[in-house]
Amino acid sequence: MLETSARLLRLLSLLQARREWPGAELAERLGVSTRTIRRDVDRLRELGYPVHTTMGIAGGYRLGAGAALPPLLLDDDEAVAVAVGLRTAAGGTVSGIEENSLRALAKLEQVLPSRLRHRINAVHSATVPMPGAGPTVDSAVLSTIAAACRDHERLRFDYLDHEGAASVRVTEPHRMVSWGRRWYLVAWDVERDDWRTFRVDRIRPRVPSGPRFEPRDPPEGDVAAYVSRRLSADMWPYRARLVMHAPAARLADWISPADGRLRPIDDQTCELEIGSESLALLAGFLVMLDVDFDVQDPPELREHLRAIAVRCAAAAVGPARDTKE
Repeated sequence: MLETSARLLRLLSLLQARREWPGAELAERLGVSTRTIRRDVDRLRELGYPVHTTMGIAGGYRLGAGAALPPLLLDDDEAVAVAVGLRTAAGGTVSGIEENSLRALAKLEQVLPSRLRHRINAVHSATVPMPGAGPTVDSAVLSTIAAACRDHERLRFDYLDHEGAASVRVTEPHRMVSWGRRWYLVAWDVERDDWRTFRVDRIRPRVPSGPRFEPRDPPEGDVAAYVSRRLSADMWPYRARLVMHAPAARLADWISPADGRLRPIDDQTCELEIGSESLALLAGFLVMLDVDFDVQDPPELREHLRAIAVRCAAAAVGPARDTKE
Protein backbone atom coordinates (compact mmCIF):
# COMPACT_ATOMS: atom_id res chain seq x y z
CA MET A 1 0.00 0.00 0.00
CA LEU A 2 1.25 3.46 -0.82
CA GLU A 3 2.15 5.89 1.96
CA THR A 4 -0.40 8.65 2.50
CA SER A 5 1.55 11.46 0.76
CA ALA A 6 2.44 9.30 -2.24
CA ARG A 7 -1.15 8.06 -2.43
CA LEU A 8 -2.47 11.62 -2.44
CA LEU A 9 -0.22 12.51 -5.35
CA ARG A 10 -1.31 9.40 -7.23
CA LEU A 11 -4.98 10.17 -6.52
CA LEU A 12 -4.53 13.74 -7.76
CA SER A 13 -2.84 12.49 -10.92
CA LEU A 14 -5.77 10.15 -11.61
CA LEU A 15 -8.32 12.93 -11.07
CA GLN A 16 -6.45 15.15 -13.53
CA ALA A 17 -6.29 12.40 -16.16
CA ARG A 18 -10.04 11.82 -16.51
CA ARG A 19 -13.14 13.95 -16.12
CA GLU A 20 -14.90 11.65 -13.65
CA TRP A 21 -13.99 8.59 -11.58
CA PRO A 22 -16.23 6.14 -9.67
CA GLY A 23 -15.06 5.89 -6.07
CA ALA A 24 -14.79 2.11 -6.27
CA GLU A 25 -12.50 2.30 -9.32
CA LEU A 26 -10.22 4.81 -7.58
CA ALA A 27 -10.03 2.52 -4.57
CA GLU A 28 -9.13 -0.43 -6.78
CA ARG A 29 -6.44 1.56 -8.61
CA LEU A 30 -4.82 2.63 -5.35
CA GLY A 31 -5.33 -0.61 -3.47
CA VAL A 32 -7.33 0.94 -0.63
CA SER A 33 -10.92 1.00 0.58
CA THR A 34 -13.55 3.48 -0.59
CA ARG A 35 -13.53 4.89 2.95
CA THR A 36 -9.82 5.73 2.54
CA ILE A 37 -10.60 7.38 -0.79
CA ARG A 38 -13.18 9.59 0.94
CA ARG A 39 -10.61 10.64 3.56
CA ASP A 40 -7.99 11.34 0.89
CA VAL A 41 -10.46 13.44 -1.07
CA ASP A 42 -11.11 15.48 2.08
CA ARG A 43 -7.34 16.04 2.46
CA LEU A 44 -7.10 17.25 -1.14
CA ARG A 45 -9.95 19.67 -0.48
CA GLU A 46 -8.13 21.02 2.56
CA LEU A 47 -5.12 21.67 0.29
CA GLY A 48 -7.27 23.74 -2.04
CA TYR A 49 -8.18 21.21 -4.74
CA PRO A 50 -11.86 21.51 -5.75
CA VAL A 51 -12.82 17.82 -5.80
CA HIS A 52 -16.57 17.48 -6.38
CA THR A 53 -18.72 14.48 -5.51
CA THR A 54 -20.75 13.21 -8.46
CA MET A 55 -24.20 11.73 -8.21
CA GLY A 56 -24.95 8.16 -9.20
CA ILE A 57 -25.52 4.68 -7.90
CA ALA A 58 -21.86 4.08 -7.09
CA GLY A 59 -20.89 7.70 -6.46
CA GLY A 60 -17.74 9.26 -7.78
CA TYR A 61 -15.42 12.25 -7.89
CA ARG A 62 -14.52 14.98 -10.34
CA LEU A 63 -11.77 17.60 -10.21
CA GLY A 64 -13.30 21.00 -10.90
CA ALA A 65 -12.17 24.60 -11.18
CA GLY A 66 -11.50 26.50 -8.00
CA ALA A 67 -11.13 30.07 -6.82
CA ALA A 68 -7.35 29.75 -6.41
CA LEU A 69 -4.70 27.95 -8.45
CA PRO A 70 -3.50 24.81 -6.65
CA PRO A 71 -0.27 22.97 -7.56
CA LEU A 72 -0.41 21.04 -10.83
CA LEU A 73 0.97 17.62 -11.63
CA LEU A 74 2.61 17.21 -15.04
CA ASP A 75 4.08 14.13 -16.64
CA ASP A 76 7.46 14.28 -18.40
CA ASP A 77 6.16 15.18 -21.86
CA GLU A 78 3.74 17.77 -20.47
CA ALA A 79 6.52 19.45 -18.45
CA VAL A 80 8.78 19.66 -21.51
CA ALA A 81 5.92 21.08 -23.61
CA VAL A 82 5.17 23.76 -21.00
CA ALA A 83 8.84 24.73 -20.65
CA VAL A 84 9.37 25.02 -24.41
CA GLY A 85 6.15 27.03 -24.71
CA LEU A 86 7.24 29.44 -21.97
CA ARG A 87 10.61 30.03 -23.63
CA THR A 88 8.86 30.67 -26.93
CA ALA A 89 6.41 33.07 -25.30
CA ALA A 90 9.27 35.02 -23.70
CA GLY A 91 10.53 36.01 -27.14
CA GLY A 92 7.27 35.97 -29.06
CA THR A 93 4.82 38.46 -30.48
CA VAL A 94 2.71 39.05 -27.37
CA SER A 95 4.01 41.94 -25.28
CA GLY A 96 3.60 42.11 -21.52
CA ILE A 97 4.12 38.40 -20.82
CA GLU A 98 7.89 38.13 -21.34
CA GLU A 99 8.87 38.63 -17.69
CA ASN A 100 6.03 36.45 -16.41
CA SER A 101 7.01 33.69 -18.83
CA LEU A 102 10.62 33.76 -17.65
CA ARG A 103 9.59 33.71 -13.98
CA ALA A 104 7.28 30.75 -14.54
CA LEU A 105 10.01 28.98 -16.53
CA ALA A 106 12.53 29.51 -13.71
CA LYS A 107 10.12 28.00 -11.18
CA LEU A 108 9.46 25.01 -13.40
CA GLU A 109 13.11 24.32 -14.24
CA GLN A 110 14.06 24.54 -10.56
CA VAL A 111 12.02 21.42 -9.73
CA LEU A 112 12.59 19.47 -12.95
CA PRO A 113 14.69 16.31 -12.76
CA SER A 114 18.00 16.52 -14.60
CA ARG A 115 16.84 14.25 -17.45
CA LEU A 116 14.06 16.71 -18.34
CA ARG A 117 16.31 19.75 -17.98
CA HIS A 118 18.68 18.12 -20.47
CA ARG A 119 15.82 17.59 -22.95
CA ILE A 120 14.65 21.20 -22.64
CA ASN A 121 18.17 22.62 -22.86
CA ALA A 122 18.82 20.50 -25.95
CA VAL A 123 15.80 22.02 -27.69
CA HIS A 124 16.85 25.51 -26.61
CA SER A 125 20.51 25.16 -27.67
CA ALA A 126 19.59 23.63 -31.03
CA THR A 127 17.08 26.38 -31.85
CA VAL A 128 18.07 29.75 -33.28
CA PRO A 129 15.24 32.29 -32.99
CA MET A 130 14.74 34.39 -36.09
CA PRO A 131 14.57 38.05 -35.09
CA GLY A 132 11.46 39.68 -36.40
CA ALA A 133 10.50 43.28 -36.87
CA GLY A 134 6.80 42.62 -36.94
CA PRO A 135 4.28 44.20 -34.58
CA THR A 136 3.69 42.93 -31.06
CA VAL A 137 0.28 42.51 -29.47
CA ASP A 138 -0.54 43.59 -25.94
CA SER A 139 -1.47 40.59 -23.80
CA ALA A 140 -4.30 42.55 -22.14
CA VAL A 141 -5.83 43.25 -25.57
CA LEU A 142 -5.62 39.55 -26.44
CA SER A 143 -7.31 38.62 -23.17
CA THR A 144 -10.11 41.16 -23.69
CA ILE A 145 -10.81 39.95 -27.24
CA ALA A 146 -10.60 36.28 -26.24
CA ALA A 147 -13.09 36.82 -23.41
CA ALA A 148 -15.54 38.57 -25.76
CA CYS A 149 -15.23 35.67 -28.24
CA ARG A 150 -15.79 33.13 -25.48
CA ASP A 151 -18.74 34.91 -23.88
CA HIS A 152 -20.36 35.95 -27.21
CA GLU A 153 -20.37 39.63 -26.23
CA ARG A 154 -20.20 42.54 -28.64
CA LEU A 155 -16.83 44.24 -28.79
CA ARG A 156 -16.39 47.97 -29.45
CA PHE A 157 -12.93 49.21 -30.29
CA ASP A 158 -10.93 52.00 -31.88
CA TYR A 159 -9.23 50.82 -35.05
CA LEU A 160 -6.52 52.12 -37.38
CA ASP A 161 -6.61 50.71 -40.89
CA HIS A 162 -3.53 50.15 -43.09
CA GLU A 163 -3.71 53.74 -44.31
CA GLY A 164 -3.83 55.13 -40.77
CA ALA A 165 -7.51 56.13 -40.86
CA ALA A 166 -9.18 55.88 -37.44
CA SER A 167 -12.66 54.53 -36.83
CA VAL A 168 -14.80 53.04 -34.09
CA ARG A 169 -16.05 49.52 -34.82
CA VAL A 170 -18.91 47.59 -33.24
CA THR A 171 -18.43 43.86 -33.81
CA GLU A 172 -19.56 40.39 -32.87
CA PRO A 173 -16.15 38.75 -32.38
CA HIS A 174 -15.81 35.17 -33.60
CA ARG A 175 -12.20 33.96 -33.45
CA MET A 176 -8.59 35.16 -33.48
CA VAL A 177 -6.10 33.74 -35.97
CA SER A 178 -2.33 33.77 -35.38
CA TRP A 179 -0.39 34.02 -38.64
CA GLY A 180 3.38 34.31 -38.37
CA ARG A 181 4.09 37.34 -36.20
CA ARG A 182 0.62 38.82 -36.60
CA TRP A 183 -2.74 38.26 -34.95
CA TYR A 184 -6.08 38.81 -36.68
CA LEU A 185 -9.60 39.08 -35.33
CA VAL A 186 -12.41 37.67 -37.46
CA ALA A 187 -15.66 39.40 -36.48
CA TRP A 188 -19.07 40.37 -37.81
CA ASP A 189 -19.06 44.14 -38.32
CA VAL A 190 -22.49 45.23 -37.07
CA GLU A 191 -22.62 48.56 -38.91
CA ARG A 192 -21.30 47.16 -42.21
CA ASP A 193 -23.42 44.00 -41.92
CA ASP A 194 -20.60 41.75 -43.09
CA TRP A 195 -17.59 39.75 -41.92
CA ARG A 196 -14.34 41.65 -41.48
CA THR A 197 -10.73 40.86 -40.55
CA PHE A 198 -8.91 43.19 -38.15
CA ARG A 199 -5.22 43.38 -37.20
CA VAL A 200 -5.17 42.91 -33.43
CA ASP A 201 -2.16 45.20 -32.96
CA ARG A 202 -4.31 48.03 -34.39
CA ILE A 203 -7.22 47.38 -32.01
CA ARG A 204 -7.84 49.39 -28.82
CA PRO A 205 -10.86 47.85 -27.05
CA ARG A 206 -13.46 50.02 -25.38
CA VAL A 207 -14.69 48.52 -22.13
CA PRO A 208 -17.04 47.33 -20.88
CA SER A 209 -18.03 45.02 -23.68
CA GLY A 210 -21.49 45.16 -25.21
CA PRO A 211 -24.55 42.91 -24.95
CA ARG A 212 -24.46 39.19 -25.71
CA PHE A 213 -25.24 37.94 -29.21
CA GLU A 214 -26.19 34.70 -30.90
CA PRO A 215 -23.08 33.25 -32.60
CA ARG A 216 -23.13 33.11 -36.41
CA ASP A 217 -21.78 30.36 -38.61
CA PRO A 218 -18.12 31.07 -39.44
CA PRO A 219 -17.39 32.75 -42.80
CA GLU A 220 -16.89 30.23 -45.61
CA GLY A 221 -17.20 27.48 -42.99
CA ASP A 222 -13.53 27.81 -42.05
CA VAL A 223 -12.05 30.84 -40.27
CA ALA A 224 -8.44 30.01 -41.19
CA ALA A 225 -9.31 29.65 -44.88
CA TYR A 226 -11.26 32.91 -44.79
CA VAL A 227 -8.32 34.82 -43.29
CA SER A 228 -5.96 33.17 -45.76
CA ARG A 229 -8.07 34.33 -48.71
CA ARG A 230 -8.47 37.86 -47.36
CA LEU A 231 -4.77 38.27 -46.65
CA SER A 232 -3.80 36.79 -49.97
CA ALA A 233 -6.12 39.20 -51.78
CA ASP A 234 -4.77 42.22 -49.89
CA MET A 235 -1.09 41.25 -49.94
CA TRP A 236 -0.33 40.98 -53.67
CA PRO A 237 -0.73 43.71 -56.31
CA TYR A 238 -1.24 41.13 -59.10
CA ARG A 239 -3.73 38.28 -59.07
CA ALA A 240 -4.32 35.44 -61.51
CA ARG A 241 -6.82 32.63 -61.95
CA LEU A 242 -5.80 29.43 -63.74
CA VAL A 243 -6.93 25.88 -64.43
CA MET A 244 -4.13 23.48 -63.54
CA HIS A 245 -4.03 20.08 -65.24
CA ALA A 246 -2.99 18.24 -62.09
CA PRO A 247 -4.70 17.15 -58.87
CA ALA A 248 -4.87 19.80 -56.15
CA ALA A 249 -3.04 17.48 -53.75
CA ARG A 250 -0.02 17.40 -56.08
CA LEU A 251 0.32 21.21 -55.98
CA ALA A 252 -0.54 21.74 -52.30
CA ASP A 253 3.09 21.61 -51.16
CA TRP A 254 4.03 24.38 -53.61
CA ILE A 255 1.17 26.79 -52.98
CA SER A 256 1.14 28.39 -49.53
CA PRO A 257 -2.16 29.78 -48.18
CA ALA A 258 -0.61 33.27 -48.15
CA ASP A 259 0.09 33.07 -51.90
CA GLY A 260 -2.92 31.35 -53.37
CA ARG A 261 -5.83 28.97 -53.06
CA LEU A 262 -6.44 25.62 -54.73
CA ARG A 263 -9.92 24.27 -55.46
CA PRO A 264 -10.33 20.78 -56.95
CA ILE A 265 -12.37 20.59 -60.16
CA ASP A 266 -12.09 16.83 -60.58
CA ASP A 267 -9.51 14.11 -59.94
CA GLN A 268 -7.12 15.47 -62.58
CA THR A 269 -7.64 19.25 -62.59
CA CYS A 270 -7.97 22.10 -60.12
CA GLU A 271 -8.46 25.86 -60.09
CA LEU A 272 -5.67 28.04 -58.76
CA GLU A 273 -6.09 31.64 -57.58
CA ILE A 274 -2.67 33.09 -56.88
CA GLY A 275 -0.96 36.42 -56.30
CA SER A 276 2.50 37.84 -56.91
CA GLU A 277 4.53 41.04 -56.86
CA SER A 278 4.65 41.04 -60.67
CA LEU A 279 3.21 39.09 -63.58
CA ALA A 280 6.74 38.23 -64.74
CA LEU A 281 7.51 36.53 -61.44
CA LEU A 282 4.17 34.77 -61.52
CA ALA A 283 4.80 33.46 -65.04
CA GLY A 284 8.19 32.09 -63.99
CA PHE A 285 6.69 30.39 -60.95
CA LEU A 286 3.96 28.72 -63.01
CA VAL A 287 6.53 27.33 -65.45
CA MET A 288 8.54 25.99 -62.54
CA LEU A 289 5.56 23.91 -61.35
CA ASP A 290 6.05 21.66 -64.42
CA VAL A 291 2.31 21.27 -64.91
CA ASP A 292 0.11 22.11 -67.93
CA PHE A 293 -2.28 24.98 -67.24
CA ASP A 294 -4.77 27.37 -68.84
CA VAL A 295 -4.81 31.09 -68.01
CA GLN A 296 -8.27 32.40 -67.15
CA ASP A 297 -7.29 35.87 -65.87
CA PRO A 298 -5.59 38.24 -66.48
CA PRO A 299 -4.92 38.15 -70.25
CA GLU A 300 -1.68 40.11 -69.73
CA LEU A 301 -0.15 37.06 -68.05
CA ARG A 302 -0.10 35.29 -71.43
CA GLU A 303 2.29 37.95 -72.81
CA HIS A 304 4.80 37.20 -70.07
CA LEU A 305 4.45 33.47 -70.73
CA ARG A 306 5.13 34.04 -74.45
CA ALA A 307 8.27 36.00 -73.59
CA ILE A 308 9.46 33.14 -71.38
CA ALA A 309 8.70 30.64 -74.16
CA VAL A 310 10.82 32.59 -76.67
CA ARG A 311 13.67 32.93 -74.20
CA CYS A 312 13.58 29.23 -73.29
CA ALA A 313 13.41 28.19 -76.94
CA ALA A 314 16.51 30.26 -77.70
CA ALA A 315 18.33 28.76 -74.73
CA ALA A 316 17.39 25.25 -75.84
CA VAL A 317 19.03 25.80 -79.28
CA GLY A 318 22.26 26.89 -77.62
CA PRO A 319 24.62 29.79 -78.40
CA ALA A 320 25.03 30.78 -82.03
CA ARG A 321 28.23 29.26 -83.50
CA ASP A 322 30.80 31.46 -85.19
CA THR A 323 30.85 30.21 -88.83
CA LYS A 324 33.94 32.23 -89.78
CA GLU A 325 37.11 30.21 -90.46
